[in-house]
Amino acid sequence: MLVELVKVAKFPWSPWLAQVRTPFGSTAVRWCGDPAAKPGPYHVEWTVDEDIAWGRNAKPAVGVGPEVRPGGHCVVLRGRLDLTVDGAAMLDFDGSQIPLDLADPLPGGVAGTWVELFVEREQIALCPYAL
Repeated sequence: MLVELVKVAKFPWSPWLAQVRTPFGSTAVRWCGDPAAKPGPYHVEWTVDEDIAWGRNAKPAVGVGPEVRPGGHCVVLRGRLDLTVDGAAMLDFDGSQIPLDLADPLPGGVAGTWVELFVEREQIALCPYAL
């Protein structure tokens, strides 16, 4: 996914964080690229390093379409929840597939629906790559 890197910063209590903008929102998340990265466009892969538990940090979305926004101490990702043939969960985030680790099996009927994930900003990572 192409994002606009605004800045990279580090606070004493956190890893390197990137302030990014997308066509559907902006937020700050963990940055796995060069800490000296300059502002501008970057192709990134999103990862979520927190187990997803329905009803705790995942719920039906309010609205449809991808979205990313700050949510207090966490980041809210809205995307379409998909299950693979082998039962793995994926979040379709505007065409980017984010693999998810599930704490428990998902309830019936949520596959293919729009969901919102509420994840600590340090548990979401952006890994830049070159095309």
